Amino acid sequence: MDAASGTDVADLLLPTNRSRSAPLWSQVKSALSQLILKGELREHAQLPSEAELCLRFGVSRSVVREALSQLVNERMIYKLQGKGAFVAGRREEQDFVGTTIGFSGELADKSKTVTRRILVQSRAMPSARICKLMNIAENTPMVFLDRVLSVEGHPRFIVRWAMLERLVPGLDSLPMENRSLYDTIGRQYGIKLARAERWIEASTASVEDAELLQVPLGSSLLGIESVASNHLGEKIEYYTALYLTDRSRLHFSVVAPSF
Repeated sequence: MDAASGTDVADLLLPTNRSRSAPLWSQVKSALSQLILKGELREHAQLPSEAELCLRFGVSRSVVREALSQLVNERMIYKLQGKGAFVAGRREEQDFVGTTIGFSGELADKSKTVTRRILVQSRAMPSARICKLMNIAENTPMVFLDRVLSVEGHPRFIVRWAMLERLVPGLDSLPMENRSLYDTIGRQYGIKLARAERWIEASTASVEDAELLQVPLGSSLLGIESVASNHLGEKIEYYTALYLTDRSRLHFSVVAPSF
């Protein structure tokens, strides 16, 4: 059943045509693809089980598995261990890695509903890694804010953020569940980030990350580490982010250096 539309997904499926030259798995894949592209199968709707697909299409389980595998490779569906296959959301361009606008700021510009779950909000001393990248002393107070950001109800980012405490006094006690972080530091503290260095690497979901993002253990993630400076060149912000890319892709603009 497609909860969003009330349609029984299985009722939309017809048996394969064995007189056609196309392989059976290709026919199954094509039939499911058309339902997805036409909107008959909504984003994140669950597909029937492999057994039911075999029955509806009149094919073997190996045929169904090959069709589903191809749809996963083309990112039209995704699988959750122990739960089944689901229609993937549309992959959107995300530009935040190449700007200082922030995650929720860019998504808000695209009229997306962003919700935030606070994991950590405190004042503490930086780690050795932060001290090294920001070139600060180990006794420099910072405000830490760890959050899970969801888009349209689906967890997408885990962001572990920190900023020099002297620039954002009291931020550790502000209610941030319903606030954009970058809007808050801009409006309330007058902070504008002028430049950022970012490192990006492939990552996989740990037990904690998988639970927070509601994905299987070991799922592919994109890891981002960032250090940002103000207009004076002072490094004032650090964050790491784990980004679920099954429903979107990152966009960069690269400018050639002047000579």
